[in-house]
Amino acid sequence: MTTAQPPGPLFTYIGGPTLLIEIGNVRFLTDPTFDPAGSRYAVGPVSLAKTIDPAEGPDALPAVDGVLLSHDQHIDNLDDAGRAYLTRAANVLTTVSGAGRLGGNAIGLAPWESCVVRSADGTESVTVTATPARHGPPGCEPMQGDVVGFCLEWARAGEAVYLSGDTVWFDGVGEVARRFRVATAVLFLGAAVIPAKGREHLTMTADEAVVAARAFKPKHVVPIHYEGWAHLSQGKDEVVSAFEAAGLGDELVWLTPGRRTSLK
Repeated sequence: MTTAQPPGPLFTYIGGPTLLIEIGNVRFLTDPTFDPAGSRYAVGPVSLAKTIDPAEGPDALPAVDGVLLSHDQHIDNLDDAGRAYLTRAANVLTTVSGAGRLGGNAIGLAPWESCVVRSADGTESVTVTATPARHGPPGCEPMQGDVVGFCLEWARAGEAVYLSGDTVWFDGVGEVARRFRVATAVLFLGAAVIPAKGREHLTMTADEAVVAARAFKPKHVVPIHYEGWAHLSQGKDEVVSAFEAAGLGDELVWLTPGRRTSLK
């Protein structure tokens, strides 16, 4: 007798770093950003501009059991409307320092710490483990602040979903690949560059995404946060080119904004 396999997770891409993930009855939303295109933000010498509307507004989304917030300190990962949305979630999982700033329903996780998130009816659960992330070159932490990624595991799956958060490739990401069997790697890309902070890229380049794909050996690589903001220096074309050159083009899954997609 064969045992039925649990359904794969469902993904709905909202835009930028914002993704609705449904694992059974457990729902997560990553880095909420719901402000409209044309929004501009200035903090000291740093100026950011949003260029693409979200595919869905917060009122169109189902209730979520957890927000997976890689970090709270940058507007392109938590904009004004996204910050207002946080109170709708049962929990907000984020960095320890971010939880201290946000208060309320925020839970801080240091890298490798885990938390169990249950569905609203209590029948299903997902284990969320915070993973290392570094938002730029070595030594950037005092300027960029703390960031985490996440691994999601659930009963009987035997495989995980990995969310990189805003990070470059470094050995901390490699350690995630060594510790977890990842079926779907959701990579925050775009090679973000902010001139006021220097010329170094602050998120993964297309070439670094290839390195990550080789390390994780997942079934699927799902790029997000590669468009929608003016400070992103690489987009879909650069990612496709790098993966095809590496012979990994078949691993890429480009989500259509607003469309619910099953990945098994």
